[in-house]
Amino acid sequence: MYRVMLVEDDARLADLVTEYLAGYEFKVDVVSRGDAAVARFKAAPPDIVVLDLMLPGLDGMLVCRQLRDLTKIPILIMTAREDSYDEVSLLEQGADDFINKPVQPRVLLARLRALLRRAQGKPPNDLLTFGALAIATSDRTVTWRGEPCVLSNTEYKLLLVLAESAGTVLSRDALLKKMRGIEFDGLDRSIDNSISKLRRKFDDAESEKIKTVWGEGYLFSPSAWS
Repeated sequence: MYRVMLVEDDARLADLVTEYLAGYEFKVDVVSRGDAAVARFKAAPPDIVVLDLMLPGLDGMLVCRQLRDLTKIPILIMTAREDSYDEVSLLEQGADDFINKPVQPRVLLARLRALLRRAQGKPPNDLLTFGALAIATSDRTVTWRGEPCVLSNTEYKLLLVLAESAGTVLSRDALLKKMRGIEFDGLDRSIDNSISKLRRKFDDAESEKIKTVWGEGYLFSPSAWS
């Protein structure tokens, strides 16, 4: 049985997570304040930490940094924000992964298992590779030309959806449904903005890796990632 320290001030969410994970041999220790997290960690060291950002007493980013000074165990951040600056800052403070709120228990369980496997030195179960691009779906790591590539949650989800449908044109509507379960209303430009960011990060100025198919959508070209 793995021990999880859940630092979360939303009692309803904490109860939901505790009850769900208990069915999969996880014992959850709930801490409701940021300023109590470090003391609880020292008193009862867990196998993994799940940490909210918005906490009373002490901000989650500061808690993350203090915990990382004490331990190398995985730290999973729960966040309602999709800001790449925040995510990069948290990675620099020692976070290992992120999960968006509202939290889906099944997704949380998968992330916890992936982080624990990685901490134990076990290789990812699933790896998508296209030339110099590698996407490890079990631990959400992306490597480009041998170097780690930091992506926001939205960028990672979009890249994965495109890569899983390599060679197939996906409309904005299809992309939004796969990523968020919502339909394209003709006004949402988030897909286009995220595509532009991905192209910049993967040196795709000519739009050969992620192609625009006018009037139809976008296509991930599997042969262009050299």
